[in-house]
Amino acid sequence: MPPNSHGAAALDLGSAIASPVREFEFSDADFRNLAQMARERVGIALSNSKRDLVYSRLSRRLRALGMTSFRQYREYLNGDGGEREIEKFINSIATNHTRFFRENHHFEHFRTSVAGSFLHATNGAAGGRLRIWSAGCSTGEEPYSIALMLKQEIAGIARHDVRVLAVDIDTDALGKAAAGEYPAAALDEIPRRFWSYFHDAGPGANSARIAVSEDVRSLIAFRRLNLIEQWPFKGLFDAIFCRNVLIYFDNETKATLIDRFVIQVRPGGWLYLGHSESLIKPHPGLRLVGRTIYRREV
Repeated sequence: MPPNSHGAAALDLGSAIASPVREFEFSDADFRNLAQMARERVGIALSNSKRDLVYSRLSRRLRALGMTSFRQYREYLNGDGGEREIEKFINSIATNHTRFFRENHHFEHFRTSVAGSFLHATNGAAGGRLRIWSAGCSTGEEPYSIALMLKQEIAGIARHDVRVLAVDIDTDALGKAAAGEYPAAALDEIPRRFWSYFHDAGPGANSARIAVSEDVRSLIAFRRLNLIEQWPFKGLFDAIFCRNVLIYFDNETKATLIDRFVIQVRPGGWLYLGHSESLIKPHPGLRLVGRTIYRREV
């Protein structure tokens, strides 16, 4: 046996591992086309490092549609009947990773600077108005965390006009958010002082699930919204949460969204970004006051 035969065999094996046989044909052109569609439709920037993720998530759609290649799927998306599939395409590539009271320092700041300030400003009088926006709410843990804080901190909240708008591009995630049901293990993420706002979701299959109480859910309106399209509201918000959303956009789209958020938050109001997100450059309309906490300059 030649002395290098084992090395050659190992090299062949390594090549086989590096080029796995896929269930569906997935070419460079397929990925580029789908990435371009994601950017044009919802602003999501898919780098080449996301190629396997795109393949994995969209393979489910190919199976459901009985297709054999991504080229066939692309042709379907771009064809006359493809508009019905676009929503499922977007839902598939959207990332939903969240939990209750994620990045708790934001909620501690929110408790004192938003809920506490509102209570102080109303000075016991009814009729105060407070608007919060959860932009990219995923499956609902963020807006429910906001609503829980508002419910506990604002005495007699029903006497005021307090609302949380929660939006996302993913209709599947929004459906879960609106249902307000979560695994019972989610209580581990929630401070004990809020546990009274949850109850068992029901018997049988739901016995290991909890549901958010109706008085908390009633504070929130869930809506589908594509952030890169026109926003349907004109009123200003006292605080905007857009956390771990900007990381999926390119720098140009990020900068545009920040400009729009600044216009949409009232002077003196607050913008909360995710822990891995910071402004590309200082914004003249925002002042950094804490870890990824910004205040709109008056």
